[in-house]
Amino acid sequence: MRRLIRVAVLATVFLVIPVSASAAEEVTVNEILEMGADLAGEEVALEGELVGDYGFRDDGSMWTQLNGDTYALLPIREGGRPAGANIGIALRIPLDLSGGLDPPGGYRYRGPIVRVIGIWKYHDTARPGESYVEVQSLTVTEPGRQLDQEIDWDVILFGLVLLIGAGIIALLTRPEG
Repeated sequence: MRRLIRVAVLATVFLVIPVSASAAEEVTVNEILEMGADLAGEEVALEGELVGDYGFRDDGSMWTQLNGDTYALLPIREGGRPAGANIGIALRIPLDLSGGLDPPGGYRYRGPIVRVIGIWKYHDTARPGESYVEVQSLTVTEPGRQLDQEIDWDVILFGLVLLIGAGIIALLTRPEG
């Protein structure tokens, strides 16, 4: 009898608690670019660095770029190695989610690293064919920060040697007169 009651209670709990029909698909920026059309209209979750600029539009949104390449994880200025081009996608973020963000990344500043969940809009006809993520949730996982600016003395020394060499050549090949 107790077993029957437990089964009845569990069955009731599972019927009453709603089960999420679908969770956001975890993707990288590379994957979303490669599978663009296949993910159209899907809820996606991805991480990366906010870079470039924050563009505020009259429709109550902010647009920016999310980079998901190796430079987002380890910038060259901090020891990262060159590994191809920057790879990113556009984000359309509601203004209420965009408040308090650190400045976007650039040459001397690393933008905030964020995790976003949103709907992938592939060649959205409502926005002249733009492809972007319509952000529904944004979490800052690492704040933005100034990048270290170390002086590469080897490069400076090499440049000075070249400059001195060019000066000597100019003096030696100067016309008489």
